[in-house]
Amino acid sequence: MKKQVCKSQLCAEFLGSMFLVMASISSMILLVEVLEAPKSIAVFGNAIAVAFVLCALIEVFGPISGSHFNPVVTMVMALEKKISALNASMFVLFQFLGGIAGVALSRLMFLNEVGSLLSVSDNIRNDYVFFSEIFGTFILMLAILLLVKARSSKISIIVGLLVGGQLISTSSTMFANPQVTVARMFTDTASGIRPIDGFIFIAMQTVGALLAYMVYKFAFTKKTYEAGER
Repeated sequence: MKKQVCKSQLCAEFLGSMFLVMASISSMILLVEVLEAPKSIAVFGNAIAVAFVLCALIEVFGPISGSHFNPVVTMVMALEKKISALNASMFVLFQFLGGIAGVALSRLMFLNEVGSLLSVSDNIRNDYVFFSEIFGTFILMLAILLLVKARSSKISIIVGLLVGGQLISTSSTMFANPQVTVARMFTDTASGIRPIDGFIFIAMQTVGALLAYMVYKFAFTKKTYEAGER
């Protein structure tokens, strides 16, 4: 029987989601709106910021909540019976709340440049970019599953590097996270996404996560590991 979720876990998921979104949005506002850097340079800076911050957040909050910060991660962990359905739903709620808080606080820090705390994005991200979200979420989720299975002590570093690398090697700049996607619908800066594209992104992220889980269950079972050790 899974333990009931506690307030420290929900607080960890809220804060981790909030600061992850802040790293994603604030770095782009700073680089594009304030420093007037070309978007190509801003994307590289954004990748570094998100990688560093995510690595730190996983280390800080991992012992408390597992550092999901991502509804599809929580969904797959529920499928793996590592968290109950009720607790998973609470995690997801606080992840989304944290993400919205993150975008509002990011814009508050740069209010002179952006003009409001929330603003619906009209940034178009469509066509073949949608496939990028499947691929990005697939490799992220598969990596997490395998790292957790191996009880790796380097999860924070590997996941941080993977996310940072995928930010600059995918056509969508790898959202791979429904709560981050929703948060980015509420900023009209370079990091935003218009809602209609954002909801398709979320569908693609869910597909990518479920595909990763299917591959994990099919190819990386205990028997597979035992066979490889011989």
